[in-house]
Amino acid sequence: MEGKMSRTVADAVDYKGFPADRSKTGGWVPAALILGIEVCERLSTMGIAVNLVTYLVGTMHLASATSANIVTDFLGTSFLLCLLGGFLADSFLGRDKTTAIFATVQTLGTGMLATVTKLPQLRPRPCHASATTTCEQANGFQMGILYVALYLIALGTGGLKSSVSGFGTDQFDEKDDKEKAQMSYFFNRFFFFISIGSLMAVTVLVYIQDEVGRSWGYGICSVAMSVSILIFFSGSKRYRYKKSSGSPIVHIFQVIAASTRKRKMDLPYNLTMLYEDTPEASRIHHTDQFRFLDKAAIATEGDFENGSSTNPWKLCSVTRVEEVKMMGRLLPIWATTIIFWTTYAQMITFSVEQATTMERSIGNFQIPAGSLTVFFVAAIMITLAVYDRLIMPLWKKWKGKPGFTNLQRMAIGLVLSIIGMAAAALAERKRLSVARAVGRDTTTLPTSVFLLIPQFFFVGAGEAFIYTGQLDFFLTKSPKGMKTISTGLFLTTISLGFFVSSFLVSVVKKVTAANGGHGWLADNINYGRLDHFYGLLAILSLINLGIYLICAVWYKPKNNPKARDVMKMETFVNGSSAEENC
Repeated sequence: MEGKMSRTVADAVDYKGFPADRSKTGGWVPAALILGIEVCERLSTMGIAVNLVTYLVGTMHLASATSANIVTDFLGTSFLLCLLGGFLADSFLGRDKTTAIFATVQTLGTGMLATVTKLPQLRPRPCHASATTTCEQANGFQMGILYVALYLIALGTGGLKSSVSGFGTDQFDEKDDKEKAQMSYFFNRFFFFISIGSLMAVTVLVYIQDEVGRSWGYGICSVAMSVSILIFFSGSKRYRYKKSSGSPIVHIFQVIAASTRKRKMDLPYNLTMLYEDTPEASRIHHTDQFRFLDKAAIATEGDFENGSSTNPWKLCSVTRVEEVKMMGRLLPIWATTIIFWTTYAQMITFSVEQATTMERSIGNFQIPAGSLTVFFVAAIMITLAVYDRLIMPLWKKWKGKPGFTNLQRMAIGLVLSIIGMAAAALAERKRLSVARAVGRDTTTLPTSVFLLIPQFFFVGAGEAFIYTGQLDFFLTKSPKGMKTISTGLFLTTISLGFFVSSFLVSVVKKVTAANGGHGWLADNINYGRLDHFYGLLAILSLINLGIYLICAVWYKPKNNPKARDVMKMETFVNGSSAEENC
C-alpha cells in the first residue's frame, strides 16, 4: 500500500479523476504536447503582428503612427485578456479546458482574417502615393470587419497563453527532486520552442504573405492551430490535472474586505493568536510585510456562524492572508518590467517600417521587411541555447545554483533593452543622414538593412532573459491556487508595454508636431526624427532600471520567528475548530 501511494502525485489527478500515477502521467511527453499548441499560437500571433503594419500602411493606406498603434493595441489587448483566461481557468474551467476552448477561438479568428484579406471589397482600391497624391484610406466598414477578426484572435490568444504554461508545469511534481529539476529546465525550453514558432512566422510565413498572398499566410495559421488542437487532445490520458481551489480573485477580495472591516483593531502581540485553520503541511508562515492585512486574521466572536463555521468575508486564516501578501509582493516587480515590452513593441512596428525604406536585396532575392525580425528571434534562440548549455552548467559548478535567479535574469533583460534602444537611435541617425543626402522621397535608400541588426539582437537577447525570468518568477513565487492568474498578471506586463507604446507614440506625435512640422513620428519616417524617440525610450528604460533594482532588493519576504509555530486556533463556541477555510 505504501509503495502504491509513493507512485501517485499528491495534488494531481488523472483524466478519470483518480490520483495521478507518476509512471503513467506527467513528465516531458505530455509537456511537449502542450508546448506544441503554444508553438502554433506563437506562429499565428507573430505571423500576423510582425507584418501587419505593412498591410495597414500599404494596403489599407493608413498613416504610419496610426498603423503602429493598431498593431500595439491588438497585441496589448491579446495579453491583457490573459487575466480573463487566468480567472476562468482557476475558478471554473481548469487549465486544460481553457486552453482547448480559447485555442479554438483563435483558430476561428485566423480563419476569418484569411477571408477578410482575400476579399477585395474589404480593402480600398490600390494606388501609389506620391508627394502630390493621397491614397484613399480604408473606410469604417472595412476597418470594422478587420477589427472583428483581429480581436477574435486577441481573445483566443489571451485565454490560451494564461493557461498553457501553467498546465505545462502541472506535469512536474515540485515535491519530487528529479521532477523539480526538470521543471527548472522547462521554462527555458518552453520559450525556446515557442521561439521556433516565431522563427517560422518571421521567415516562411511572412514570405508567403508578401509573395503568395496574405490570405494564404493566415490560412496556414488557421490550419496549424487546428492540427495543434488535435495533438493537444491526443495527450488527454497522459496529462496530470490540478483541481481548482476556487476563485483566487474572490479570495483576495475577502482578505481585503476582512482587513478593512477590522482596520481600527490592534494586532495581538503574540501572533499565535491569529486565526489559522489550514492543515499543517499546507500552511504558509507569517511574514512582516503588509502588516495591515494581518487584521483579517483577528478572530472575534461575530466572525463565526452556526457555532463553528466562519464567514470568509469577516475572518481569514493566516495562510490565506499570506497568499494575498505573496501576490502583493509581485506587484513592484510587475510594474518595473512593463517598460521592456514598450521597447519590444518598436521591433515589430517602427523597426519594420525602417526596413521598408532600406536596401534589402541579397543577389536577386529581396528580404521581406517583416522577415528582418528573424535576427530578433535568432538572438533569442542563441541566447537561450548558450544559457542552457554553457552558462547554467558553469554557474552550477561555481555557485552551486542552476543559473541566474529569476530577478537577475530580469535585470539582465532590462539592461540589454537599454543598449538595444541606444543602438536603434544610432542606426536611425545614420539612416536619416542618408535620406537627407539622396532625398527624403527616395523609395529605397542606398543603405543596407543590416544596419538594424544590433537593435534586433540586443532587444531579442533581452527578451530571452526577461521572459524566462518573469515566467519563472510569477509561477514559482505565487500561491499554488493562483498560478494561472499569476501567469496572467505576468502577461499583462506585455500588454501594458504595448499600450504604453501606443500612448507614447500618440503623445510624442502630438507634442513634437504641435507647431505644424512633421514632428518626430512623421507619416513618412524620412521626414521625422525617430532617433529622438528611440533615445527617449533608452532614457526612460534607464530610469526604470534604477527603480527595478530598488524593488528587487525590497523583495525579500522574511518570516517572523514569532509566527513560525502558529497553531490552529480553537473557536469560541463549544471549543471546536472552524470547518471552512476562508
